[in-house]
Amino acid sequence: MKSPIPGAPSLARDLHPHVFSAVPTAVSLGNFDGVHRGHQAMLEVVCQAARQRKLKPTALTFAPAPGQFFARRAEKTPPARLQRLRDKLACIWAVGIEHVQLLRFNEALASMSPDAFCDQVLRHGLNAKWLIVGDDFRYGKDRSGDVKTLHAWCAAHGVECYVMPAVKAMDVRFSSSLVRTALRDGDCVTAAAILGRPYRISGRIAHGDKLGRTLGFPTINIPLWTPLPVQGIFAVRVYGVDVAGASAVLGAASVGVRPTVKENGKPLLEVFLLDFKGDLYGRRVVVEFVKRIRAEEKFDSIEVMTAQMHRDIAAVRDVFA
Repeated sequence: MKSPIPGAPSLARDLHPHVFSAVPTAVSLGNFDGVHRGHQAMLEVVCQAARQRKLKPTALTFAPAPGQFFARRAEKTPPARLQRLRDKLACIWAVGIEHVQLLRFNEALASMSPDAFCDQVLRHGLNAKWLIVGDDFRYGKDRSGDVKTLHAWCAAHGVECYVMPAVKAMDVRFSSSLVRTALRDGDCVTAAAILGRPYRISGRIAHGDKLGRTLGFPTINIPLWTPLPVQGIFAVRVYGVDVAGASAVLGAASVGVRPTVKENGKPLLEVFLLDFKGDLYGRRVVVEFVKRIRAEEKFDSIEVMTAQMHRDIAAVRDVFA
């Protein structure tokens, strides 16, 4: 399948037996939400192992993530997704992975036994000769498979298996849930430390209801998903505004559901660009979060909200000053 990102390595959705049987692979398995420093370390190891053994470095991941699938099946709120799929794939490929296998997580996959998963997906589907997983890896129906059952299956089928210890800093394990907690608390610095880069959201600029323009604060608008990984008012840098996309434009961003002007509003990222005017509709941009100014609030009136917007923008200018 052609990658959704021009110039990127290969991407395949779902998996059919023998589809890659002619290409032996080294495979890293995981959700990779956020592609944080722990994920990056694992992906670097699989690339190194693939080079040494002349295998194709491959990442196997899922859409939706198993946690999202099981939460929705139980009618519970799923964990907040940190990235769009496009951004996750770009981060995975940036490490050096040549092929991403995107496996649809559904009832059929959830009901597979651990051995059936290994046989159908890893052996027949990907022709895996070398595997790497994290030390907390679980798989198969009811999460009944773990690193011990995986080692046993690999030993029986001549596949090398490496269980990677957790990547930590100051005895704290890097994880996607830790990033979610930092973003929920508005701690962009900690989130960036775990990710190895500033937290970013990308998207295509869409038409809004033009309220910001009538208030003197025209914004670019990017629809988001739910539940939101981050909410509030932020100082941000925006890439993709210029033609080359390399220079950043500073902005004040609002992420949330706009409770003052909407009831049951849809999640939206709005950015007021501090020193830029122009038509950007349809352009894809990347918004980089620098510092949270405050949480999202519901104001008594548009006038009160507008006065606060002036203070927010002054605070954002202070951040970048």
